[in-house]
Amino acid sequence: MSIEGAIFLAPANASVKENALAERALTPSLSNCLGMPTDIKGGAGDADALFISSDLEKPKAANGQAVVKIKAFGLNRMDLIQREGHYAVPPEGGKILGVEFSGTIESLAEGSKENFKVGDEVFGLAYGGAYAEYIAVNTHMLLHKPKYLSWEQAAGIPETWITAIQAMYLVGEFAPGKSILWHAGASSVSISGIQLSKVGGASEIYITAGSQEKIDFCVKQLGATNGFNYKAQNWSEEILKATNNKGVDVIIDYIGADYFQQNLDAAARDGHVVSLALLGGKTLPAGVDISAFLRKRMRYEGSSLRSRDQIYQGKLRDRLEEYLPKFEDGTFKVFIEKVFPWEKVVDAHKLMEKNTTKGKIICTIS
Repeated sequence: MSIEGAIFLAPANASVKENALAERALTPSLSNCLGMPTDIKGGAGDADALFISSDLEKPKAANGQAVVKIKAFGLNRMDLIQREGHYAVPPEGGKILGVEFSGTIESLAEGSKENFKVGDEVFGLAYGGAYAEYIAVNTHMLLHKPKYLSWEQAAGIPETWITAIQAMYLVGEFAPGKSILWHAGASSVSISGIQLSKVGGASEIYITAGSQEKIDFCVKQLGATNGFNYKAQNWSEEILKATNNKGVDVIIDYIGADYFQQNLDAAARDGHVVSLALLGGKTLPAGVDISAFLRKRMRYEGSSLRSRDQIYQGKLRDRLEEYLPKFEDGTFKVFIEKVFPWEKVVDAHKLMEKNTTKGKIICTIS
């Protein structure tokens, strides 16, 4: 039997001895020691509950799949929500966190229609399981890793850029000449989205952020038209001022209830609001005025990439592949905030929780 390592959550009712083992498992010298693999529902908790386990069998490639030996994986906000037990994980997702990775193909099953072979350097998207040494994944969700991308850069692309492409084009129906607003402008998805919007011919690109430093980053380094500090400004009023009361055509939102009314106010006629998360709550406050739906003929639509089937995700993967040359010529850039060894995944999660980053957090497996 072949054993692999993976990151799990310590059980909520774990003994002192078990929790001590979990803590020791995250030190580099003991990264391969055994842990107590636990379903995420039973092990939901804070970042300190994460530990590396070597109690798993190495995955085998099913029809149409490849087994990839992971070199690096990217962190995403959904990982924190799943860790806390609040994320509706699709059946294919399993109990191991992580959806984006880079690595080398170790084995291939029959049924693969893509041009891959053992030893190829790849990066890709999965329903779950990327916080591990090995992952079995459908080959159509893999891309060949170009030499001009590092392992860390490649691991930070799939979920982030595919989500931005989906939100803009498939859901938001963005087209050249339209204006767009990206909330959480310095988040990884919005960093990708701002760059996509610029290349896609947006007339104006607006962002919101919680600090002037993040606004300056989005405007000066990414090319956003303007940004607004949601802590110090009424951003919807500022949007209307900036657009001569027209509003913006496409709004990409992660906040939910807290921004619902302002999104309606800031949207243009025939505008689309795309909801990707509910970080600001799911229950609307009393007094919300929904007349904009009729008055502006607007649409408010939620979407989750992870819950989509592989045919849908595969189309987005193909779209991403078309964009790869832009990473080589410098049109697109992967912004990485910090790289951690996966033994320091607890620190990586704690950094993301601070909400101070401007780009991806990556973990590497040596």
